[in-house]
Amino acid sequence: MDSRKELAVERKRSGFNCAQAVACTYCDFAGVDAETMAAITQTLGTGIGGTLEGTCGAVSGACVLLGMANKGIGRPAAMKEAKTIVKRFKERNQTVTCKTLKGIETGNVLRSCEDCVRDAAEFLEEILGEKA
Repeated sequence: MDSRKELAVERKRSGFNCAQAVACTYCDFAGVDAETMAAITQTLGTGIGGTLEGTCGAVSGACVLLGMANKGIGRPAAMKEAKTIVKRFKERNQTVTCKTLKGIETGNVLRSCEDCVRDAAEFLEEILGEKA
């Protein structure tokens, strides 16, 4: 599979939230069109609902995509793959919480939104590449 990471980043730059940018870039693996995937993930950006309190939207979007891509395999496979994404993202960035990544309370930005999208896309591609 050719890398789509930069396409995901371009989607983020063009107005998609982080969850949409990741999930829409790989929606063909879930058998869903980009418009539907954008609707499915529209509330997951900016730490879920724009609160900054929840999980990074890029990670959430990757996990939604995995759930939909694994609909025929069953819950254990999707959960294992989602856990891998969360673990890898946290190892690289120290956290998966949006406000911590953005340095809202500390003033120390750990990762830009574009880099969060790029990271989540990278980890997602590793998993999807095994299925291709």
